[in-house]
Amino acid sequence: MKWLLLLSLVALSQCRVTKVSLKKGKSLRQNLKEHGLLEDFLKKHPYNLPLTNYMDIEYYRTISISTPAQDFSVLFNTGSSNLWVPSMYCSSPACTNHNRFNPSDSSTYEATSENVSIQYGTGSMTGILSYNTVQVGGIVDTIQIFGLSETEPGSFLYYSPFDGILGLAFPSISSSGATPVFDNMMNEGLVSQDLFSSGSFVMFGGIDSSYYSGSLNWIPLSAETYWEITMDSVTMNGETIACSGGCQAIIDTGTSLLAGPSTGISNIEFYIGASDGTVRISCSAMSSLPNIVFTINGIKFPVPPSAYIIDNSGSFSPGFEGIDIPISSGELWILGDVFIRQYYVVFDRANNQVDLAPVA
Repeated sequence: MKWLLLLSLVALSQCRVTKVSLKKGKSLRQNLKEHGLLEDFLKKHPYNLPLTNYMDIEYYRTISISTPAQDFSVLFNTGSSNLWVPSMYCSSPACTNHNRFNPSDSSTYEATSENVSIQYGTGSMTGILSYNTVQVGGIVDTIQIFGLSETEPGSFLYYSPFDGILGLAFPSISSSGATPVFDNMMNEGLVSQDLFSSGSFVMFGGIDSSYYSGSLNWIPLSAETYWEITMDSVTMNGETIACSGGCQAIIDTGTSLLAGPSTGISNIEFYIGASDGTVRISCSAMSSLPNIVFTINGIKFPVPPSAYIIDNSGSFSPGFEGIDIPISSGELWILGDVFIRQYYVVFDRANNQVDLAPVA
């Protein structure tokens, strides 16, 4: 991921390929820290299911809903499937300091009697479903179902830098069976290919080869829920330190860190000399740390220390989080932004696979 304040927007409507930029702003962690609330928040919200852990996510995108347009900043999240934004019906503190959708100002609003409820790793929402026109970059989706929040309890979403969430996972995990935005794009023929790709942007319907080097490596999905794949092993200096004999992994743009079973994460931190969540190493010695190598479908995908060690104003911390999610097939890892920023990712719905190549 390139650390730019604003990336260019390119819309190629004639061939139904749209590249939308991702805007960088303050992360939830930064907002909480500035208000002196980070330590208390972490005590009250221990890290659990990380599929939508936005603590360090800083990149999001403005979309438009309704005619005339009402604008909302949303997180493009491959770890969930629903589109929702705050509404005028919501009086939770998290709604009052974000943009709220007003149905009375929309000539294309269509109400439903359906409710929606979504539980994320560190936040939740409840609300109602409705239909409206949604514009994402140069793509105009005229009949899109989306959620209008009525409650957003707790402080988590209050300090989030974005208004709502645009889920890009599969319909099978969509709350209330709502059709995801990208599925609607495919169904209405709004994209030239049934795929989207991600670098420092999200490109709907196309692949930009200028953003990666070498060839794309295809990896079949092991489940059509999240973007879940089978991983062969996790190694450092040729030694297997986790995922021995294979495990499952999810490629998730809504998670900032590398997350995995607590034993595997402990092995990594011990290997690099981490103590109490801090790496006792100088910036100049960073290059002495080994790569973490994720072998997937027989192909090695290294993540260098420059990616997995986070510099917090001179205090270095590992970009990992231990989780223990029981699944029938063993370990589950979440390959979040620490991994994704090293690789151009194609999320291919036509072939139910992901394609990875090193970023250029």
